[in-house]
Amino acid sequence: MRCGPHLLIATVLVAGPVSLRAQAPVVGASDPDALFHSSDPTVNANKQVAYHIVKDLLEAGHWELADKYLTERYIQHNPNAASGRDGVVKYFTEVRKVKPTPLPDKMRTKVVSVVAEGDLVVVAYVQDVKDAKDPSRSYTTTWFDMWRFKDGKADEHWDPANRMR
Repeated sequence: MRCGPHLLIATVLVAGPVSLRAQAPVVGASDPDALFHSSDPTVNANKQVAYHIVKDLLEAGHWELADKYLTERYIQHNPNAASGRDGVVKYFTEVRKVKPTPLPDKMRTKVVSVVAEGDLVVVAYVQDVKDAKDPSRSYTTTWFDMWRFKDGKADEHWDPANRMR
């Protein structure tokens, strides 16, 4: 029995969106530390600061070190944190109540890629997300942070964050 194209389309639609939502999992690099290097001295320096922002500040919560890596004016495009180094430190320490943990020797964060061009560095990460329709299941997607560097420190930041409720 031959099926016409309309029957095939109807079958796919009736089968539901599950068959249309296949996803390859997002996987981090086997050696994320290696991604934070460049043969260009300026790009390398910026990547190294980005590395410490991820490892020391975001991962280990050592926001007392923020003045080493962030400018005082630090322009913030995340709608949940105020601009200025003090604003982002307050967001992580007082709003999110992040407590410092021992600084790791190597980064534990699952990094997918680090891309640098001029004064910008973009770090993409694996993000594990609970399925809203079935909280017993989860899936992976990608999160990113992008920083603009000025005089050896991050001066501006972007990410895909939405306003917290």
